[in-house]
Amino acid sequence: MVQCDFSHVRGWVFDLDNTLYPPQARLFDQIEQRMTAFVMDALNVTRPEADRLRHAYWAEYGTTLAGLMQIHGLAPERYLHEVHDISLDHLNPDPDLRARITALPGRRIVYTNGSADYAQRVLAARGLDGVFDGVFGVEDADYRPKPQRAAFEAVFARGGIEPLEAAMFEDDPRNLAAPHAMGMRTVHVAPSPADAPHIHHHTDDLPGFLGRLVA
Repeated sequence: MVQCDFSHVRGWVFDLDNTLYPPQARLFDQIEQRMTAFVMDALNVTRPEADRLRHAYWAEYGTTLAGLMQIHGLAPERYLHEVHDISLDHLNPDPDLRARITALPGRRIVYTNGSADYAQRVLAARGLDGVFDGVFGVEDADYRPKPQRAAFEAVFARGGIEPLEAAMFEDDPRNLAAPHAMGMRTVHVAPSPADAPHIHHHTDDLPGFLGRLVA
């Protein structure tokens, strides 16, 4: 049944953080700490206020960066460099995941709200470098973040993805709403499922799920 749902798919779009590596690696703990420190320095606010703003901007604008750009006119380049300057020591290569992704028919891309450079580093640490036809960051959508539909449209155009023949794999349920509306198959990759009409499938085992799609 699952294989039939994907028989038409020739474009495969993967989120990065907590999707192509397990949440147990806790990379986002490091990123969040660096985001808070950046907001404290850039806006000259206390840590509690920086955390409040970070969460508020994420909820309203999609990312902390989008809020900083919209409200404070912040230039994005230094932010992206500083918040992603983290240790990847907790990541290990995953040969099984590499084999499963390589076996998928058609185009395969990565799309993250982080930077493309950060994504390339993570993919290398996971042994997934060279697997994808394109790796795209928020800069490739003119700094518009997921879940904005315009951001997806920009990246899919760059990556040669036709939504009606594509699938999206993502850990954040809200980032699957626009792909669903565009006609894509949607897969929520997370320890626990989310009950939402725009989610077609859920998995807590990405290599296992992908293995069911290719005969």
